[in-house]
Amino acid sequence: MRKAWLVTAVFLSGGLGFVLLLVVGTFMVAGNLANGVGKGAVGLAKGAVPAAYQPLVQKWGNLCPAINPALLAAQLYQESGWNPKAQSPAAAQGIAQFIPGTWAAHGLDGDGDGDRDVWDPNDAIPSAASYDCKLAGYVKDAPGNPTHNMLAAYNAGAYAVIKYGGVPPYRETQNYVKTITTLEKSFARPVGRVSPSRQAAGAISFAQEQLGKEYLWGGDGTPEEGGRFDCSGLTKAAYATVGVELPRVANDQYNAGPHPKRSELLPGDLVFFSDDLTNSRAIRHVGIYVGGGYMIDAPRPGAVIRFAPVDTPDYFGATRVTQDGAQALGEAREGIAEAASQT
Repeated sequence: MRKAWLVTAVFLSGGLGFVLLLVVGTFMVAGNLANGVGKGAVGLAKGAVPAAYQPLVQKWGNLCPAINPALLAAQLYQESGWNPKAQSPAAAQGIAQFIPGTWAAHGLDGDGDGDRDVWDPNDAIPSAASYDCKLAGYVKDAPGNPTHNMLAAYNAGAYAVIKYGGVPPYRETQNYVKTITTLEKSFARPVGRVSPSRQAAGAISFAQEQLGKEYLWGGDGTPEEGGRFDCSGLTKAAYATVGVELPRVANDQYNAGPHPKRSELLPGDLVFFSDDLTNSRAIRHVGIYVGGGYMIDAPRPGAVIRFAPVDTPDYFGATRVTQDGAQALGEAREGIAEAASQT
């Protein structure tokens, strides 16, 4: 009871003390966190894959040792952003972005309905996993990481991987491999605890300075906007002050790092809210966690940036932002936007 009274008193006496108490206390609890996503069977993070595709990705992501469900999810996200109608300038088609010649040779009838339809995720997702595994077989004798070599073969062709004895020295291919293997962490269900964010304190400090400002739909905090923000504009600006460039909208920000459990939240984590708790693409709100069950958020038109509780029925999950994750996400979004512009 005394601890509860103390937290309440600090909260009522001013935002600065509230944030400091929560940040210090929460990081003391987190002092023994382990690194990375852990070891063991790879599952998918809550809602990271749209519900319609989650069973397919989980099943086919275990087709061979070179892939796993989270890696397959990251690859599909990078290729199309889960858009089954995506088409690139190079005529790559569907959720897995097969070019016609590759589809003709490697497309599967994944759902057993008698046809092989590149536009049908029930065919295209199994085909992507199958093609990955075939490529892994083609380059199995190349030195280096088998998964990296497989992804390089997907991007540049198996011959290039064999010729160069691993990932070839092509900037596009190297970026492709790095992007997907980094994004893999944002689609994987963590096993064990997630490492604390190094940039959290700076991001929280910025968010705290915005307390009391009026919400503005689409606001990025520019002088022309009176320094006002909407929810994702606030989190984007907070992390920009510590050198991390997040995407503009909340549902894309969810993929900027691994996903701690509710019981493992630390200050600086982004916390997300949705009316559909099975699909990260349906996320509609984001805040920045400050500890003690509270966040700073820009809630809605007519309101101001505030402290608010995290534990509400529409709480979706959290992301521990990493610089590598945000960078990989930005590169993936560029490719997705290019494909989307053709649809």
